[in-house]
Amino acid sequence: MKKYLLSIIFLFPFLFGNTQNSGKYILLKPDRVFDGEQMQTGWVVLVKNDSILQAGNMSFKLPAGTQVIELKGCTLLPGLIEGHSHLFLHPYNETPWDDQVLKESRAERTARAVNHARETLMAGFTTVRDLGTEGAMYDDVGLKKAIEKGVVPGPRMIVATRAIVAKGTYGPKSESPDVELPKGAEEVGGPEELSEAVRSQISHGADLIKVYADYRYGPAGEAEPTFTQAELELAVAIAASSGRKVVAHSTTPEGMKRAINAGVSTIEHGDNGTDEVFKLMKEKNIPLCPTIAASEAVELYKGWRKGMDPDPERIIHKKKSFTAALNAGITICMGGDVGVFAHGDNAREMELMVEYGMKPIDVLRSATSINADVFGYGNKIGRIEKGWLADIIAVEGDPSADIKTIRKIKLVMKNGVIYHL
Repeated sequence: MKKYLLSIIFLFPFLFGNTQNSGKYILLKPDRVFDGEQMQTGWVVLVKNDSILQAGNMSFKLPAGTQVIELKGCTLLPGLIEGHSHLFLHPYNETPWDDQVLKESRAERTARAVNHARETLMAGFTTVRDLGTEGAMYDDVGLKKAIEKGVVPGPRMIVATRAIVAKGTYGPKSESPDVELPKGAEEVGGPEELSEAVRSQISHGADLIKVYADYRYGPAGEAEPTFTQAELELAVAIAASSGRKVVAHSTTPEGMKRAINAGVSTIEHGDNGTDEVFKLMKEKNIPLCPTIAASEAVELYKGWRKGMDPDPERIIHKKKSFTAALNAGITICMGGDVGVFAHGDNAREMELMVEYGMKPIDVLRSATSINADVFGYGNKIGRIEKGWLADIIAVEGDPSADIKTIRKIKLVMKNGVIYHL
C-alpha cells in the first residue's frame, strides 16, 4: 500500500500536466539548509511556483494558504547536479558497451533512457550533464524536450548529442579490416570535418560539445592523443562563437595538455594526470571531472574484490591522480560517468570522492554550486537563494557529517514541482 501511495505522489505532476499551481506557496522547514556553499541552521525556504521566494530565517510574513512541509531531522539542499552521465547506456555487466551500440535498437535505448531519467531524478539529481548518446544519435535532445514538456519525468538535461572522435580511434571495431561498424560517436578526419561536426551537432540541439582528446588506439591498444592542439582550438573557437563550451575526454598527460591549452571547459577522467598537468589546469582555471565510480565499476566487473584484493593498476593511478588534483587546488566537479554503472546510484561518486580524500562539505559543493557555475548555470540552479529555480531536495540526517546520508531522500522538487515526498 505504501509503495502504491508513493507511486501516486510521484505521478501526480503528470496526471494533471506538468504545470505550476499559479499563486501556490510551499514553505519547507528542515533542521538545516545547505545553501550550495555553507550549512545554515534556523533557515526556512519559501517556494512560489517554480522559484525560491525566500531563503533564510523566518523574518517574513507567511502568505495565506501556504502549504507547510515539516522536515524534522532533515537537511535541505539544492537539487544535485550529475556532471558526467550517459542516460542512453546501462551497466556494462548487464550488456557490454559494444553490444549496446550494435545490437540494441534506438527505440529500446530510448525506452531505457526514460527509465534512467526517472531513476536519476528520484535519487535527488535534478540536473544532468549528459556527455554523449554513444550511438543513439540526437535522441538525447528528444528526451530533453520530452522531460521539459512533462511527457516523462526526469532531470534537467544539458546534452552533448553524439560527441566527436578522430577517425579510426573509437569503437565498436571489427576484427576484419574490411568491415565498417557503426560508431559510438561522430568520426572526423581533419579540421574541415571537425568544423562541420561541431556546427552540425549545435544545429541538432547540442548544449555543449564533447571531444575525445585521446583514446585507446595505440599500436598495443594504449591510450594516445587523437587531435592536434590546433584542431582542439578550432573546436573550442567554433563552439565559443555560439556561446557553448567544449569538454574533453582525456586520460593521458599529452592529451590533457593539448585540451587544456586549447581552452576546453573541463577535463573528463584525467586518470594519468601528473603534477605538471594539474599545475597547468590550476593556472588556466580548468576543472576536473574525475569519474571515480566508473573506474571502480569496470574493475569490479572484471572480478576485483574491493577491500579483499590489492588495488588494480587503474585504481592506483586514479587515486594518485585524484590526490594530485586535490593538492594542486584545481576545481573538482562531481560526475561519475553513470551509465557504466546503474542510474539512480549516482551518489556512489560522491561517496568515493570522500573515500579518496575530499571533505564531505566540499563534495556537496562540487555536486551543487560548483557544477552549476562550471557548466554555465550558476545564476539558475545549484544554490538555495532567493530568485533561483526551486530545484530542492531533502535528505535524512546531515550529509556534511556523513556523505552516505545523501542517499536518504525525503523530498525531491524540481521547478517547484514535488516528485517525491
